[in-house]
Amino acid sequence: MVTGSIYERKGIYYAIVSYYVDGRRKQKSVSTGLPVKGNKRRALEFLENLKRTYETKESMENMDGSRLLMTDYMDEWLKIVKPLVERATYKSYDNMVSARIRPHFEKLNLLLTEVEPKHIKMLYDEILEQGYTTNTVIHYHAVLHQALAYAVKNDYILSNPADRVKRPKKNKHISSFYTKEEILTLLDIAKDDPIYIPIVLSAYYGFRRSETLGMRWSAIDFENKTITVNHKVTELTENGKTIVYAEDKLKTKSSYRTLPLIPVVEEKLLEHKAKLERNQKLFGNGYCKEYMDYVCVDEMGKLFRPNFVSDHFGWLLKKYGLKKLTFKELRHSCASMLVAEGIPMKSIQEWLGHSNFSTTADIYSHIDYHAKQQSAAAIGNALQSKKD
Repeated sequence: MVTGSIYERKGIYYAIVSYYVDGRRKQKSVSTGLPVKGNKRRALEFLENLKRTYETKESMENMDGSRLLMTDYMDEWLKIVKPLVERATYKSYDNMVSARIRPHFEKLNLLLTEVEPKHIKMLYDEILEQGYTTNTVIHYHAVLHQALAYAVKNDYILSNPADRVKRPKKNKHISSFYTKEEILTLLDIAKDDPIYIPIVLSAYYGFRRSETLGMRWSAIDFENKTITVNHKVTELTENGKTIVYAEDKLKTKSSYRTLPLIPVVEEKLLEHKAKLERNQKLFGNGYCKEYMDYVCVDEMGKLFRPNFVSDHFGWLLKKYGLKKLTFKELRHSCASMLVAEGIPMKSIQEWLGHSNFSTTADIYSHIDYHAKQQSAAAIGNALQSKKD
């Protein structure tokens, strides 16, 4: 039997469940991502879904894998991973299973134990034939491999057929970015825009969109001059309804980071804080009190929807005739400026919150102008000396 309850931590509801594996009691705590104020009912609904998930997990441990259809297995696997991954990650898994994986294996009518590498490759070939890139296939491969690895772990199948399907090479995408001069122009034209502060934080710090919108005043230490990334705001569509989530669970452990508070950013933040305080007095009871600790709110104190910020950013650039750029590419612009200034890749990795060095080096090696110039000068000087 699975039992559970909800509790509060740092203004967010968490759900905790107790369940049994081989007669031993275990517990799992998961952030609901829901602010405490006004969300108790939704938090309890989250708890009930979590309990059902772990009941499914317990029942799957006693399931006969030899009689389980591949389509049914994928549905059960989705229920198990739902509370274990980020909401956006689960949504992408669910979309891939619904859009292609389930229809493909329904057509083949295969048991889980009958799935072979050729059946998986057929799916990949179909995706490519429909004009999608190898990157799309890579996403499907990751989901199938993970799901089938769980089946191996639980002795439903002896080996993972996805292991024997060649993973296609990733198409390398080189992101656009703004130069220092273009960033300064952007900051100048956006100074009176509602999303000015999100632009400032992303341009100066290279924050992810979710990190920018999740920045809270309590994470900014004006006395010790630090700014800490420990919270995020994301947006998902569920049952046709757009829901904004706030939670402490970031992308990786490296995403949690404390950085120096840049003086010019500090100045802009203090001006913004004063503006919010004026708005609060001006609108009185009409001002939203739920997000008082959040930096990136509109004039009525409400959180910005992440997709609104991205869409409005595109509109802003078009309005003023600036080069096309996505909001995400402000992060790349920040990194490109650091590279151009000769900052070591390791330092840039830590600044951006990448989990490993190779990610940073792979993304930004093509803009390492400073290092290339140093190399060119070094080899030129060396050969010049030999000639002399």
